[in-house]
Amino acid sequence: MPRNYSASRKDFNLKIAQISPYSMSVPGGVQGQAAGLAHAMRSMGCEVDVIAPSDIVTSSEYFINLGHSVNFSANGSMAPISISAFLAHRISRILKEGNYQVVHIHEPAAPFVGILSLAMAKGIVVGTFHRGGVSGVYRTYGKLVRGLTSRLAYRYAVSEAAAVTAQRAVGGSYEVVGNGVDIARFRDASPWPKERFVVLFIGRHEHRKGLSVLIEAAKRVDQDFEVWIAGDGGETLVLRQETQDDNRFIWLGRISDQEVTARMLAADVVCAPSLYGESFGLVLLEAMAAGAAVIATDISGYRDVARSGREAILVRPGDQLALASALRRLMVEDGLRQVLQEQGLARAEEFSMAKLAEKYIAKYEELILKGLNDSV
Repeated sequence: MPRNYSASRKDFNLKIAQISPYSMSVPGGVQGQAAGLAHAMRSMGCEVDVIAPSDIVTSSEYFINLGHSVNFSANGSMAPISISAFLAHRISRILKEGNYQVVHIHEPAAPFVGILSLAMAKGIVVGTFHRGGVSGVYRTYGKLVRGLTSRLAYRYAVSEAAAVTAQRAVGGSYEVVGNGVDIARFRDASPWPKERFVVLFIGRHEHRKGLSVLIEAAKRVDQDFEVWIAGDGGETLVLRQETQDDNRFIWLGRISDQEVTARMLAADVVCAPSLYGESFGLVLLEAMAAGAAVIATDISGYRDVARSGREAILVRPGDQLALASALRRLMVEDGLRQVLQEQGLARAEEFSMAKLAEKYIAKYEELILKGLNDSV
């Protein structure tokens, strides 16, 4: 029997599935959004499960593990997806037993969790598209799954770049909503101890993330500072060898979410030197929420978050000299750094996870009421 809903929020008591196709044991924007939205929505009285692959055991009462993942090359990066032979059975059973009123799939066209969830979900199915940048392979794949994406009751994109990418691949129209950042996460934590000026990089060590550009730029800056480098990837060993004689570069490896928060709070500058392929600059928002000044590249996705000269210094992708100049300026111009920090914090407030969760929940309720009215 369907429940009787009124327009009052307290009467909905929604049961929601937030689904990520990417492994929760690997840091990433899609995974972080699924988990962050679940946490925010649960705090608002909804019953929410996160459903995703993971390579580690978790004690979270609302996380449902789809099993191990493998790295799959996509969009100049490595995506940790599940290819288990039992995946379809697992997803079917979980969705059936969960009896969710809303199934929210992040990257619903992604293999294989995204597309299988889309095929098997019942009730209201909503999708958020995160990817920015269309390749020939993705366009071809999109044509194959376009029919399934017609099952989506509503489509979101995290940026204009993501909306264009999705439209070219699978068609349809999209509401651009951005990503959310958990402001309270930074208010309730303590900064990591430090002794010098700190520039922080967090991300995968692969070509498109531009870590090699940051390293070469930092070498050009004759100041007393440290570069904290978090994450790992295919370029790690080579880049570590290139910095082994310079003690200003501190290699942290993959770090926990708690350490990421503490390191961001301690950082004077967070640098995001990506060359391309960023649909939304979540790391920029997190840096702003932590009170760090931001240097990033002037690419689509980042421009949607940080406006040059207001919340960040944006430089041309791959330009070592411009990046070195920006680093040097923020090390010596305390006033400029303070302005960027203050304006960045205000910008982060505009993208709070709580506001994003409220927006999604309002749409869920609207779609449920529409469905009930249509069935009368």
